Amino acid sequence: MKQQLDITGVQMDLGASKRGVSMGPMAIRYGGLCEGLEKLGFVVNDLGDLVPLPGGESRPKLWNCEQVVDINHRLYERVTESLEKGHFPITLGGDHSISAGSISAVARHFDRIGVIWIDAHGDWNNEETTPSGNMHGMPFSAVCGHGPDCMVDYGQGPVYVDTARCVQIGGRDIDDQERLRMKAAGVTVFPINAIDKLGMEEVIRRAIQIAGTGTEGIHLSFDVDAITPESAPGTGTQVHSGLTVREAFLAVETLAESGKLLALDMVEVNPILDERNKTGVLASELIQSALGKTVY
Repeated sequence: MKQQLDITGVQMDLGASKRGVSMGPMAIRYGGLCEGLEKLGFVVNDLGDLVPLPGGESRPKLWNCEQVVDINHRLYERVTESLEKGHFPITLGGDHSISAGSISAVARHFDRIGVIWIDAHGDWNNEETTPSGNMHGMPFSAVCGHGPDCMVDYGQGPVYVDTARCVQIGGRDIDDQERLRMKAAGVTVFPINAIDKLGMEEVIRRAIQIAGTGTEGIHLSFDVDAITPESAPGTGTQVHSGLTVREAFLAVETLAESGKLLALDMVEVNPILDERNKTGVLASELIQSALGKTVY
């Protein structure tokens, strides 16, 4: 029986400071995602998009928190339903705040999971440390139980991810307090200079060993701003000197070979800032490679 993939888009840009990333799911689909996955032999169920409610309240240092929490709650339910059917959930963003909902569902469904977070940023702030109040800078901290809890507690009692099984790859714009909090919590970080020194082949090998040992598998959360802006211009929080395209593909190809992926997010594609959907196509191809597409 062919494996079934459930694709959910989340039209969310309220966790970020720039608008437009809400159109990311459409751009990734237009990049040939569903057709490409079907060619790989999967049954593809496109479940459509979740859309934030209008209005909503903010708290100090938690901008648009009501809408962020609501969308994460609905995504949590959507991913939970997919997992209960034995399907593989793919979440298309949308800003990175949505990963709080998807990872929460995976963490509850499986006894123990690892997380690989590929991103130029740490996303390990909370309401006490954030310099901006933008909630797309908080989901990694939230799913690990370091706040803000509102991002992951929808009345179900959150199941937090063990930080000893969490890996951040490609960081090059991590706030000082984030860095200290991640280190204190025991998150393994391979910043961009570690990739320069060790090479992506060794970095992703170590990451899979950390996130995959003693767990039922790995949740991949991939922010396209991890890739250098020349190759991925369509994102709102560009940081120079990022991963090359081949480093990004090597990471997801190696994850595919490991057979340990449980779910994945592809986030922060902003078509307004893109060039002829260059980043949308790249995001689509990265997802396909993470699920087994090969170059030969």
